[in-house]
Amino acid sequence: MQIKNIMSEEIVTIDKDQIVFDGLKLMKKHRISRLPVINANEKHEKELVGIISEKDIAIKLGSSKYGDLPPSHFHISTVMTKDLITVHKDKNVVDVANLLLETHVGGVPIMEKGKMVGIVSKSDFIDTCKGKAYEKILVEEVMSTDLVSVSSQDRLMHARRVMLDSKIGRLLISENNELAGILSSKDIIRAMISFKKEVPPKHRKAKIKECFVEQYMTTNVKKINSKTTIAELANDMLKTGYNGYPVVNEENQVVGIITQSDLLALIIELENE
Repeated sequence: MQIKNIMSEEIVTIDKDQIVFDGLKLMKKHRISRLPVINANEKHEKELVGIISEKDIAIKLGSSKYGDLPPSHFHISTVMTKDLITVHKDKNVVDVANLLLETHVGGVPIMEKGKMVGIVSKSDFIDTCKGKAYEKILVEEVMSTDLVSVSSQDRLMHARRVMLDSKIGRLLISENNELAGILSSKDIIRAMISFKKEVPPKHRKAKIKECFVEQYMTTNVKKINSKTTIAELANDMLKTGYNGYPVVNEENQVVGIITQSDLLALIIELENE
């Protein structure tokens, strides 16, 4: 199967000179986590010049380099990824899935004759997991058991650094050895925008140390049972828009985490058999 068969043709873009707030509003409105960035060339044609994701925004907003810059001054061109990874519309689906996993990106623009004709993200692959082959596979067979977590009492900047070093978009948060919540790129963005609005630049370096995970993490996290089938999980992901869940056993103990990346790896494995 070619990637053009599952790509999204309705492309939501943003101009490089717009501000990050505009990008966040678009992402929220369309329930997406990345936007292709465009710019008008000398012929007044819109050309693809980058891509911006929630993770990119979380990284830049929390960096010391841009610490004194107010959120309203963050232009898309400052935050976007300029080293674009693109694929042709005739590329094989499995090859693109491999590319996403190898490069740790959540989506790529799809091209034809030098022009963007679509975009594909990890979520576009999830519909594949509703097939019969996936009804026989349980979450516990696919989930990641190498859990990355931090304490609710850890500083927010420590949690952000763990996310960057681990190349993940969410962290499990523990409290008294039990799951207390999840911290995602969205939570980091919300925290940084709030912090920069409320704290004057001259006090930020000292005050950032007073920001703790428990203040910004998402609580009441939805979990998935380890005996759930992958087909059931895929249906749930498509309904809720969630891209990952903590996995619990029959005793409600957290035994793993399953994300869209795990499903991509499974798709590749089954397609290569």
